[in-house]
Amino acid sequence: MDKMPAWADVVLIPLISLLLAAILSALVILAIGESPVEAFNLMVEGALMRSSGWGYTLYYATNFIFTGLAVAVAFHARMFNIGGEGQAMLGGLGVALMCLYVPWPHWSLAMLGSTIGAAAFGALWALIPAYLQAKRGSHIVITTIMFNFIAAALLNYLLIGVLKPKGSMEPASAKFDPAFALPTFQDMFASEGNPLFRGAPANVSFFLALLACLFVWLLIWRSRLGYEIRAYGWSQTGAKYAGISGTKIIIVSMLISGGLAGLMAVNTTQGEAERLILNMTEGAGFIGIAVALMGRNHPFGVLLAAILFGFLYQGGAELALWTNIPRELIVVIQALVILFTGALDNMVRMPLERLFLALRRKEG
Repeated sequence: MDKMPAWADVVLIPLISLLLAAILSALVILAIGESPVEAFNLMVEGALMRSSGWGYTLYYATNFIFTGLAVAVAFHARMFNIGGEGQAMLGGLGVALMCLYVPWPHWSLAMLGSTIGAAAFGALWALIPAYLQAKRGSHIVITTIMFNFIAAALLNYLLIGVLKPKGSMEPASAKFDPAFALPTFQDMFASEGNPLFRGAPANVSFFLALLACLFVWLLIWRSRLGYEIRAYGWSQTGAKYAGISGTKIIIVSMLISGGLAGLMAVNTTQGEAERLILNMTEGAGFIGIAVALMGRNHPFGVLLAAILFGFLYQGGAELALWTNIPRELIVVIQALVILFTGALDNMVRMPLERLFLALRRKEG
């Protein structure tokens, strides 16, 4: 018998963790002489109460959906893929090659090509750590950390040499053809009488992220491969006894995980920057870990957690712009959310489990 109801694990624990993080964040803001109520109101106003704020919130959320799903898929096979940052960087390279060297006739075809390129390059970057774990016993955490640094060095080398246009001093590729620009939310939803999402970078790749959520749900809970991934994650010995190949599960799971992380680059590289730049991931690969943990590795949970972190990113930018709260403190607040929803999960879980067990005994 489960120690607590499923709804408590999925809803109650994250909510309590968020509340604890919010209380501690409020105390930190009070300690520097600012009002936490005013700070929270400003965050809500800047991130949720205007269409432009929503545009930025959903832009960040798009990145976190892809990297959160990447972590979730690997975690169902009991692997901790923390290489999303590097896989997204290589995904950016795939997008750039597709947009710089293929003469697409329309943005929709260019997006299809960049989606394939991003997923393929991200998957290939995850393949080597997957092979090393499956065949050589190397730990996936160690190898994916190393490959993050290798990806950053490779991208730096390409952007200061091979892909940098002649005469340019900036470490970035050439601009993509303007015809390849993805429609923004402003293009799609604004009108002359209703100028929505003005200047916001949210674009059509958000809907690609929603499709990725649906894909992962169908994969993990409605396919034979997903059953094998979950079976292997729950018990490697039992899966082996049932004829499930551990080598196959490790490699296939990591290929899918890397491909999902790589897809983030469609949003940042083709959708927003319209060229390949350094630091195009902006830490989204690591935020994806917290998103997956908070979302309980379920696509719907990942979607909600990604929107929350998008709110924190955009709301934090508003605080840094309009108050005396330094940008570094915004990072501290984000870190507190990650700490309570991830690393300190058992601090909330264990008392709740004891509470629900006591209630069951009382009812019985």
